[in-house]
Amino acid sequence: MASQGSGRQPKYQRIADELKAAIEAGEYGPGDRLPGENDLMARHEVARMTVRQALGVLQAEGLVEARKGAGVFVREFRPVRRRSVQRLSPENWRVGRSLWETDTAGRELAVEAVSVAEEEPLEDVARALGLEEGGRVCVRRRRFVLDGRPVLAATSYLDAALVAGTAIADTDTGPGGIYARLDEIGRGPVRFREEVRSRMPSAGETEQLRLAPGTPVVLVRRTAFADDGRAVEVNDMLLDASAYILEYDFEA
Repeated sequence: MASQGSGRQPKYQRIADELKAAIEAGEYGPGDRLPGENDLMARHEVARMTVRQALGVLQAEGLVEARKGAGVFVREFRPVRRRSVQRLSPENWRVGRSLWETDTAGRELAVEAVSVAEEEPLEDVARALGLEEGGRVCVRRRRFVLDGRPVLAATSYLDAALVAGTAIADTDTGPGGIYARLDEIGRGPVRFREEVRSRMPSAGETEQLRLAPGTPVVLVRRTAFADDGRAVEVNDMLLDASAYILEYDFEA
């Protein structure tokens, strides 16, 4: 039977909505294969391209994934609920817990492609950190892989003179990470600011996070401030938008 609905809505969108509703109702569970292209073409009396557009909508929303030669399957991956307020609490990093433990308890997390280098700062980073002319930054780059899937790439910038000789300049910062090491030298953060925006990824970013076609990214810039009001870290994070729920819990 052909799809019914508003004539204003494209056929591919009606098919995508129907499949999405079936997934949400549990008709197709995690790991289940969706009907094939031929079945969907016959059911909705549409061309193959229309069906592919519909499946592309679901892929872009992170609901399904295509497996070469096998079909399209409901994704088994669970979204990361990023609790921005709770994860930054000193009660976590001062006792050696990673910020990620708040987001990913009980799940398999790996940190890959860790690199540390001293570099000339970008103008906006130098301004944010209050560096004097000629100042250098310690740049820490890493990629986070959750349950076997890349979900985030992060780059931290810190005053190279401030962190010289600390574990921050090593690939392994130790328990509690960067903030615990800053705390040890009297520069622990007491306030944070996060700026969030979204856009489509570059080709390099798509490859880095292994993004499905049409998947946007979320960019978060977090700036950490010490008790004297000076910034001690600028952290640029690139998130797979289909993998995250950003949760902000605060009092009125």
